[in-house]
Amino acid sequence: MNPIPLIIFGAGNVGRALVRQLLETVDYHLARHRMAFSIVAWCDSDGALVDERGIRAGVLHRAVEAKAAGVRLADTEIGYRQDDPGAIVDVAGHDRCIVVDVTATAATVPALELALRRGYAVATANKLPMSGPQELFDRLTGEGRCRYESTVGSAVPVIETALALGRAADRVDAVQGALSGTLGFIATGLEAGRAFSALVRDAMARGYTEPDPRADLGGMDVARKALILARTLGWRLELADVAVGSLVPPALTELPLDAFLEQLPALDGQYAEQAAAAHAAGNVLRYVAEMRDGQAKVGLQTVPRSSALGLLQGNDNLVAFHTRYYPDTPLVLQGRGAGVEAAAAGVHSDIVVLAQGQVE
Repeated sequence: MNPIPLIIFGAGNVGRALVRQLLETVDYHLARHRMAFSIVAWCDSDGALVDERGIRAGVLHRAVEAKAAGVRLADTEIGYRQDDPGAIVDVAGHDRCIVVDVTATAATVPALELALRRGYAVATANKLPMSGPQELFDRLTGEGRCRYESTVGSAVPVIETALALGRAADRVDAVQGALSGTLGFIATGLEAGRAFSALVRDAMARGYTEPDPRADLGGMDVARKALILARTLGWRLELADVAVGSLVPPALTELPLDAFLEQLPALDGQYAEQAAAAHAAGNVLRYVAEMRDGQAKVGLQTVPRSSALGLLQGNDNLVAFHTRYYPDTPLVLQGRGAGVEAAAAGVHSDIVVLAQGQVE
């Protein structure tokens, strides 16, 4: 059995978790799927480990530990300086390769397109290429060799479900979702009576947010996820077509981070009032992505307390598909919406699905 070569772009939290998962499941995949994987290249932003025969497990384990300690891959054993992802693509040497993108940069786009032209497959958790221009999405997904489950909902099979509905010729009338674990945490905290500013600081301390929480509070991450899901359903939209409701007033968007955090308590009153008004009407606040009639919007909404979205707690993600075959009770998916291991698991699963189409 010849191992399937993997080229991995990205050595951040998700990239390291994915490499650990692949190392830990060698025997499992041999027994369950009759397949083996060989990581032939692993790249961060300015360096790479490369071995066409497969990077040894010990080298990978030590590289994972080094990266966690802040060391560049270029400065680990067998590492070297390399900042051109496209230059790595041909290292595998044959078309059974799977290129994996667990970065958060558009710099990998040329490498992904080159990989697909070479006949390789692509598994990505990177939302930027998939939420770029519609024509780029079409090129990446057009031949069925690109999977991108972890771009929406981590390991919750949102994309696979959307594809399955399409395969069954189901008509999707509307989709509603809570697609941010961070914003879900804040919304359910408001429901419990906590102050908005305290919730933001708590989310930061728990590692739920980006270093600057405005990256989450602005709603653009949810907008990208909504766009990717809408495109998967066959709706042709650009990111500019998604209406985005930010939780950050325009006056606070350009402040230095420290100044922004100092100003946060000024927002507590308005969000407390919104939560109280929702409660009085039997509703709760949720940050919702909604796709309906070929359009998409994301923002804070009031939803019935007894609805699937209203019952959601903590940082879980949830997506409800209202379709021809699910007209009264929607098809609902729910699961963990934040966490490195879950995101890596979604990519891991995509790799296996792609490999099942390539095993000799």
